[in-house]
Amino acid sequence: GAAYPITLIYIAIATGASMGCSVVIAQLFGAKRRRDLKTAISTVIVSLLVLGVLLGGAGILLSKPILRLLHTQDAVLSTASAYLAIYAFGIIGNFVYNTAAAIFTGLGDSKRPLYFLMISAGLNVVLDLIAVGPLHMGVAGAAYATVLSQILSSVGSICYAVKTNPYFRLKRGHFKFDRDIMKEDFSIGIPMAVQTSMISISCSILQTLINGYGPEVMAAYTATGKVEGIIFQPFSSLGLALSTFAGQNCGARKYERVRRAVWQTELITLALGAAMFCLVAVFRENVVGFFVTEENVIRLGAKGLVISGSMYIALGTIYTMRGALNGMGDVVFSMLNGALEVGGRIVFALILMYVLKMGFWGVWYTNIFTWIVIALTASVRFAVYIRKCQREDDGTENA
Repeated sequence: GAAYPITLIYIAIATGASMGCSVVIAQLFGAKRRRDLKTAISTVIVSLLVLGVLLGGAGILLSKPILRLLHTQDAVLSTASAYLAIYAFGIIGNFVYNTAAAIFTGLGDSKRPLYFLMISAGLNVVLDLIAVGPLHMGVAGAAYATVLSQILSSVGSICYAVKTNPYFRLKRGHFKFDRDIMKEDFSIGIPMAVQTSMISISCSILQTLINGYGPEVMAAYTATGKVEGIIFQPFSSLGLALSTFAGQNCGARKYERVRRAVWQTELITLALGAAMFCLVAVFRENVVGFFVTEENVIRLGAKGLVISGSMYIALGTIYTMRGALNGMGDVVFSMLNGALEVGGRIVFALILMYVLKMGFWGVWYTNIFTWIVIALTASVRFAVYIRKCQREDDGTENA
């Protein structure tokens, strides 16, 4: 549980950086700049792999100091540190998968990354059961299971990509840096990586506050985080698909199609959010019970899950609007949005937990109030930004 927010930061950086690269590929694909695509793809591969190696090395060396900064209790520090070091050692597998997923998605194929993600998740569950059960490897076993499942999934995705997609069949001459494409990759990818990592950092801040309330509350918060990690997947998948669609259509300057797609996706996410809240409200204890067994932890987690679930509709809106804006290349908002989420979580947590004396329940309420603010901000930003793009396009045509 204590290492969980740090792993989220790793995932956020890998996902954010790959999303930025995917936007560049999608825009090149939509603009029919086929000659630039292989150069862009080789740039993406090299950049993300180097980033993965650097982050992995940093995680191995700094796992214990990072956990101490989060006020992790001594009782779980050594096991959490071991888990984090092992996870960091294998983070390159996550980056390889995200590299393949970014290229697939940028070229308009969002199904294959999802299939390999499902395979990785399934392998992780099976290997978890083997490592923690018959092999009695404990927390370290869970970390090895995660790393091995990511590596196997990444190798499978790359092999499949090379076999089925001609854009992945790169020769030595393709592996060169184009300064313009590299600049475009980083100008979009870095703000997105910063945005997603800042969001994870804000979650780490909440985890730090929760850690002070003891192992039961910490376990309950971690369990609800795992449940919501699953619940977020449909929203995330819709957002990624919309990001690719928006990138390709912006490259082709078809902004009205982007507008229609966004509002159609928003209707779907609103329906999904309402349905998921109903499910967690009815089966809350059963759902939390999949991840923990202690009765009091289940009770705490179930109540927290219902609190968070009441605003899944706002969360779905965030994924929709962010997906569209990221695909359109709105890098300024990516940075500001991440900063706003960090600030919102800190401010709401301080007010709810210490001014209004809500205690640890204030952390769950902090999540829903932050989601509402971010959803409203992102919706307004999309409406303004797409009008701006259409006006600029009209001006270019008239000129």
